[in-house]
Amino acid sequence: MSPRRLHTKPWLLIGAVAFGVSAQPAVTTTAPSDTAVLLAQTESLRTVDHPRFLRLLGQLDQQAPHMSTRERWQLRYLDAWQASYQGDYANADLALRDLIDHSNDQVIATKASALLMDDMRTSKHYEQAFELANRLVANLPNIQDETARFMVLFYVSQLLTAAGQYDLAASYALQTTEVRAPGETQCAPKTVLLTTLYAGHKLNSSNPVFQQAIDACRASGQSVFLDSVWLVKSGLYLDENQAEKAISLLDRVMPNIRADQYHTHVLVAQTQLAQAYLKLGDDDKARESALAAIAISDPGDTSEFLRDAYQVLYSIEKKHGNAATALGYYERYVEQDIGYLNNVSATALAYDEAQQHTLAQKLETEKLSKQNNILELQQALNTKAMETSRLYIAMLLMALVFIAFWLLRLKRSQMRFKQLSCLDGLTGISNHQHFMSEAMRMLGMLEKKRSPACLISIDLDYFKQVNDNYGHAVGDSVLRHTVAICRRQLRSSDLFGRLGGEEFGILLADCQREQGIATADRIRRAIEASPLDADGCVISFSASVGMACTETAGYDLQRLCREADTALYKAKRTGRNRVIAISAAGAG
Repeated sequence: MSPRRLHTKPWLLIGAVAFGVSAQPAVTTTAPSDTAVLLAQTESLRTVDHPRFLRLLGQLDQQAPHMSTRERWQLRYLDAWQASYQGDYANADLALRDLIDHSNDQVIATKASALLMDDMRTSKHYEQAFELANRLVANLPNIQDETARFMVLFYVSQLLTAAGQYDLAASYALQTTEVRAPGETQCAPKTVLLTTLYAGHKLNSSNPVFQQAIDACRASGQSVFLDSVWLVKSGLYLDENQAEKAISLLDRVMPNIRADQYHTHVLVAQTQLAQAYLKLGDDDKARESALAAIAISDPGDTSEFLRDAYQVLYSIEKKHGNAATALGYYERYVEQDIGYLNNVSATALAYDEAQQHTLAQKLETEKLSKQNNILELQQALNTKAMETSRLYIAMLLMALVFIAFWLLRLKRSQMRFKQLSCLDGLTGISNHQHFMSEAMRMLGMLEKKRSPACLISIDLDYFKQVNDNYGHAVGDSVLRHTVAICRRQLRSSDLFGRLGGEEFGILLADCQREQGIATADRIRRAIEASPLDADGCVISFSASVGMACTETAGYDLQRLCREADTALYKAKRTGRNRVIAISAAGAG
């Protein structure tokens, strides 16, 4: 069974290792049995000494027939935890649901619910995860066991981080630092707070929270959490263009990461090494590290770090002029990027849908309450005198107007959410998923009419240098400026979207090849002639453009995309700041 795979920043969502709250036996008025002591000891070793945890778990499984009912439920919880840690979610979730429904132990049921919520997130059942999170949060005031309370806060924080709700996630992370679970140190709370701050871009490599987390995790012996802290720090070194520091740190901690055998941490470390060596110009070591990251992943895996590994390989092969190999790596990079972005969008969408569902339930409750009030008013009308009936009727109308107002508000909120889910948050144009679905629909209509169309692919030249030299805020301004320029050159019937990063796509309907080339070159010249004035600093930039037409490629969207990307790559390779269109013979 493969170890747990995560699909967002792995150190931000610590996953199965986070279940290892170092629980100790509870103090009771009678001496606990030897089995109860062994169960508590085993649970405390999950992330401190996992090999020993497995040995004790095997010993406990052999003793199961002689245990009390409650002890057997505790053992089943530990078995479910191990199944989840290994990535065996099907068996883990069956056992967890059985614990929730039949253990008759509130503490075990709460811990099992928290674990199940995290499994749902990891296996991409986001809507169910948020529904369960809402129920657990609503029940927080009733959770007296500190360990169970800690787990709920911990996993809710990670789920909100995955949905991009960083401020709300940080508030739950701070609450974990205030929980005093038996035997629990500040390692896990400090780590989750650290990673949440990093996700929200509120952290730098010199922040004192790092040393607090390191000291706490070293003192408790929780090396997997400590690995997460190191990976956050090396990631910040890369963000701050301190590649030498990142390599030095990763070389120092890599033996411990490999010893812990946590797949995701190994993948992250290899990818970061590849990025750091690429920044320093050591292409051989960068290639070696990137290939190592890919080698330890299953063929169907999708993650941000596999995407970054393929991007490193693409950059190296492109630099050395290996066009065919570079194109192959670029295609894998695009596949990973699409999968990663779709996963992030799905998580955010599930969060918003859960919020809408909660609001709808609240409004439905208010509606039912008001309907009861209306019935009472109608009964009162039969017993009151005529002079008071008008007052009650007026109150009834006000209640109906109030209900209609809230229902209208809910409908408008849902319509606005649907519209936002189709747009790119930064530029306001179609996002990748909406662009592709609309392009496929338009091509189907154009094929029926036998009307021509052109697909334009635009990529800003040397955009990474803009981010490196001026910062990501200026880079975002360049992207918005580019969108404004392009919109001035397009018709209202043209489809315009952001495909990812600094790449944009345009579908020109009812457009011949020559018209498409003219439009593409007009856009390219407009971008070149329109530098951005950012706080007194004039930033000039250009774009490379590739184009494919239905006249040569047909109406299949995938083929149009491939030919447009091929033309774009040729424009990049032959000097940038130019338009290349695929001809009938396949050349520009």
